[in-house]
Amino acid sequence: MATAYGPDTRDREHEGSAPGFGVKTRTRHFLPAPLRAPLEARAWRELLYALLSFPLSTAMFVFAVTMTSLSAGLMVTFIGIPVLAVGLAACRGFGTLERHRARALLGVEVADPERVRGKTGGPMSWMGAVLKSGASWRHLLYTLLHFPWAIFTFVVAISFWTYGLMALTYPLWFWLFPMFAGQDGIQLYGDRTHEEYLNSPAELAVTGAVGLVLVMAAPWVVRGLLTVDRLMVTGLLGPSRLATRVSELESDRGVVVDTAAADLRRIERDLHDGAQARLVALAMGLGLAKEKLTDDPEAAARMVDEAHGEVKVALQELRDLARGIHPAVLTDRGLDAALSA
Repeated sequence: MATAYGPDTRDREHEGSAPGFGVKTRTRHFLPAPLRAPLEARAWRELLYALLSFPLSTAMFVFAVTMTSLSAGLMVTFIGIPVLAVGLAACRGFGTLERHRARALLGVEVADPERVRGKTGGPMSWMGAVLKSGASWRHLLYTLLHFPWAIFTFVVAISFWTYGLMALTYPLWFWLFPMFAGQDGIQLYGDRTHEEYLNSPAELAVTGAVGLVLVMAAPWVVRGLLTVDRLMVTGLLGPSRLATRVSELESDRGVVVDTAAADLRRIERDLHDGAQARLVALAMGLGLAKEKLTDDPEAAARMVDEAHGEVKVALQELRDLARGIHPAVLTDRGLDAALSA
């Protein structure tokens, strides 16, 4: 989502001569945010978005209304169904364009909705999938709702910027009126007996000041209007809550499967390197003690004692391994206590 106008606090990191070192410099602005807004690239990107919305929304609105009306008229026959499906598919394509446009000009990140997939892959299956998809109908709703708002935004944006720039620069070009229009300036009032023009120094100063106010306010007004566009794009052109939840569950399931596989590998490694190795050594020690039992009973007794110690260590390792698989606190006190422990 695009951020509000204000001081740019992003750090710019420049690479130093030595590897791993950098110099961070903070960008400083000498103008306050209201005065800086018309000069920033973001204001012109938003203006471009507002200007492009009018022709694009008009074209898609006409197409959507035409296809919907045509399909409704032909619904008594089978032809109305494919016409409606094609119209909905075209609205989805327009939604893709709108998401890319919002991402490039407004900084709005919206995920693509769920794709339309027929069960059998044929045209009938595809039409059924398009008609059953909630995303298709949301795209159609966006096309119908965005058109009047795009017109209003276009008119307001073009009015603020045009009149503001004209009034701001009027003291520089008002002399063109006497030369080419045959009058002293922009006419404020006129009848048969009296005419009033903007041509005095005070009037020129006031006109320039009014133009400056309009130019300063234009980026903020356009941004406020485009808030509705942002809400429409994120609410109607993105995936549904159910699809988002399914995607999250699939991602979580993958994490759980990977975690379980890692735990199994850890258990296998612990058994192989720990308890199994000790049990093998224990078996070898007991075999040697058995051979020395008749010839050197004292040495055999020492070896049996060592084997007894190895058995205790192996049992402790197995207990630790079992406790790691299923902690006792999980059974006694529940999941919260186990996680805290």
